[in-house]
Amino acid sequence: MATFSKQVLSGSTDGKGILVAATATAGTLIHTGSSTASVLDEVWLYAVNTSASAVKLTIEYGGVASPADHIEFSVPAEAGLYLIVSGLLIKGNATPLVVRAFAATTNVVVVHGYVNRIS
Repeated sequence: MATFSKQVLSGSTDGKGILVAATATAGTLIHTGSSTASVLDEVWLYAVNTSASAVKLTIEYGGVASPADHIEFSVPAEAGLYLIVSGLLIKGNATPLVVRAFAATTNVVVVHGYVNRIS
C-alpha cells in the first residue's frame, strides 16, 4: 500500500516562501525530486507577486526545454496567492528531476508550496 507524507519544498528553508531571483533559465531552485524510482512527488505551488505590476513567472518543470517543460503564468500585482502547479507528478529517477522558476522581474515573486511524497 502506498504511503503519503507531506514534505517541505527542497528549495525552501523550513517551509518559507522561495524568492525567485532568476530572470532566465536555469531558474531559482524550487524542488528536487527523489532519486528512488518507486517514489512520486505530487507538487503543489503557489505564487505571490509583491510588485505593483503583473509579472510573468515561468516554472521549469523537470527540465529546461521550452515549451515542453515550461509552465507560464502572469502573476497579478499585490493580490495574494495564486495556484500555479496543482498536484502534478514527478517520478523518482537516478538523476532526480528538478523544478525551477524564473520571472520577468527579479526578487518580486515568491513561490510557496509543498510536496506529497508517495512511496
